[in-house]
Amino acid sequence: MRTYEVTIGIPVYNVEKYIRLTMDSVLAQTFEDIEILICDDCGTDGSIDIIKEYQSNHPRGGDIRILHQPENMGIGAGRNRMMEEAHGKYFYSLDADDTIAPQTIELLYNTAIQFNAEIVYGSYDRIYTTNDQIVRTEPYPYPPHVFTTSDEYANYVYDFGIQGMNWNYLIDMNIIRCNHLRVPPVAHGYGEDFTFTVDLPTYINRAVLLPDITYHYFIRGIDKHKRRKTLSHQDMAIAVEALQEKKKRKELKSKPYYGKRISMLMMLCCSFACAMCIKRKDFDIPFTNKEIRSVMWHPMTLWEILTTKSGRFHNVLYYICGAVPAFVGVRMLKFMAKRYGMK
Repeated sequence: MRTYEVTIGIPVYNVEKYIRLTMDSVLAQTFEDIEILICDDCGTDGSIDIIKEYQSNHPRGGDIRILHQPENMGIGAGRNRMMEEAHGKYFYSLDADDTIAPQTIELLYNTAIQFNAEIVYGSYDRIYTTNDQIVRTEPYPYPPHVFTTSDEYANYVYDFGIQGMNWNYLIDMNIIRCNHLRVPPVAHGYGEDFTFTVDLPTYINRAVLLPDITYHYFIRGIDKHKRRKTLSHQDMAIAVEALQEKKKRKELKSKPYYGKRISMLMMLCCSFACAMCIKRKDFDIPFTNKEIRSVMWHPMTLWEILTTKSGRFHNVLYYICGAVPAFVGVRMLKFMAKRYGMK
C-alpha cells in the first residue's frame, strides 16, 4: 500500500456541473505527495464518470482513488469512510462543488511541519453566484495565530469561534485515529458539520490559524443546497441527540473552557429548538412543546453555572429556557427566533 503525506477527501454526490472545477483545483496543487480520495455516494449523474476520465488521462490520475458506498449514505458517512481509509499522514476535506488555491496544501503542510501542529486552518472566501456568474466575493480571513500549549486553542475557539464547516483545515491523522473521531450519523442540512467540529478543539493542543485565503466556498443562488419542502422529524431528532451526547462529556468539567464550550453547544441546540418552533408545520411530524423544551436540557446545575468563570450569562438564559414549563420555553424560543431574524 502506498502512503502519502496528505489525503484530500472529496465526498461526491450529483455534482456533475461543478466537479471539473473542483478536480482541476486539486490537480493543480503545487504540493505533489497527495492522495485524492473520492467517496462515491451513489449519485445519479455523471460525476464519477468525469472523475474516472481524470484517473485515465491526467498525469496525476494514478493518485486518484475512488471509494464506492453500497448505497446513498450521506456526506457524514462519506467523510467517515474516507478518514478510515485515507493513506495520508494528514487529512484535508474538500466539498465537491468548491475549489482550493494552488498553494493550499503546500502552505498548510509546511506550516504543520514548521510548528509541529496537529491542525492548521487556512482562511477562506465566500463566492456568491447567480446562474454561475460571480456576483460578489466576501473574504473571511483569520488573524494569524499559533497555539502551542494545552487548552490554549480550545479556550480561543470557545471564546471567539471559528468556522463550523468540515473543510479547509489540515489535520494530523493520528488525532482522528487515536481519538476515534467520527461524524455523527446526521442527515445533510441538519448540522452534520457542526456536530463534528464543535468538539474538535478539545482534542487539539497545537494549532495554527493562517490569514491566507486557501479555500473558495461557492454559494450558488439563494442557497447552496435546495431547501426541502418537508423537514424530517427523525433527522432533526438524530441531530439533537448527537449534541445532547456531547453535553455529557463530564471529563471536561475541570477544563477552563468548559462553561464556554457548553454555552456554544447550547447555542446550537437553541438554533435547532427555534427551528422546531417556527417551522413546526414544515416537519412531517411536528414536534411537541415538551420535545422542543427537552432540546434545551442543560448539563450544568444552576450553582455550577453561577460559580463558573466562563459562559455564565448565556448559560443562565439557556438553563432557564430548559427549566420552565414547556409552553413557556417554546414562547421564549419563538421570541429569540424573531429577535434574531430566523424564518
